[in-house]
Amino acid sequence: MVTPMLIVFDLDDTLYLERDFVRSGFAAADAWLHRQAGVPGLAEACRILFDAGLRTHLFDEALDRLGVASDPSLVARLVDIYRTHEPSIALAADAARYLAGRDGSIPTALITDGPTATQQAKVRALGLDQRLDFIVCTGSLGPGRGKPHPLAFERVEAWAASYGLPFVYVADNPLKDFVAPRSRGWWTVQIERAERVHHVDAPDAAHEAHARIASLDELDVCLERFQSVGMGRVRPFPTDAAGRIPIS
Repeated sequence: MVTPMLIVFDLDDTLYLERDFVRSGFAAADAWLHRQAGVPGLAEACRILFDAGLRTHLFDEALDRLGVASDPSLVARLVDIYRTHEPSIALAADAARYLAGRDGSIPTALITDGPTATQQAKVRALGLDQRLDFIVCTGSLGPGRGKPHPLAFERVEAWAASYGLPFVYVADNPLKDFVAPRSRGWWTVQIERAERVHHVDAPDAAHEAHARIASLDELDVCLERFQSVGMGRVRPFPTDAAGRIPIS
């Protein structure tokens, strides 16, 4: 008999495109600035800078391009609006298909990094509070408890202990997402969306995912391959020299 697996998802660039939240946040900050100061164009200035790769002091630079003095209190207000706005985002089409296709007999969980209020707003906007069974926002666990800290994974294991199923973590960022669950005996799958924000390589084999996919439409193929090489908490995993299970 094939043993099912308990799937735990990441959020940003796994179930939806993070760039959509970014653009939604820029639009919210733009609307506020336009109302308060009569200055249009912030969202477009931010988008251009973001698409060019800028990730720090973005509001400062955008305001400078608009001819607005970027005093710390103004920037702090824009950042707060960005982080706390109710986002206009949607599940990626393949994520919507995958979640809709599950019959609910096996629970599904989520582990996501970021400020708690921000991540909870994303969860609500995507309807994941109605679709998923257990959600851990690492921002609520205390300072320094974001991935790769193991606490979020321990919380999921404690919640799911009665099911007695092997775990698989599906996420996008090899710098932080896979090293902790791998060390705990979880299978790991990296989703590499073309439009993702983070295009990074794993620093070593311990940070690699066991398999890589471009869409959640491919996820069940990975799970079947994992099942074919043995279930449970196998240490070490039967992987190739690069630390991955070949899926071809």
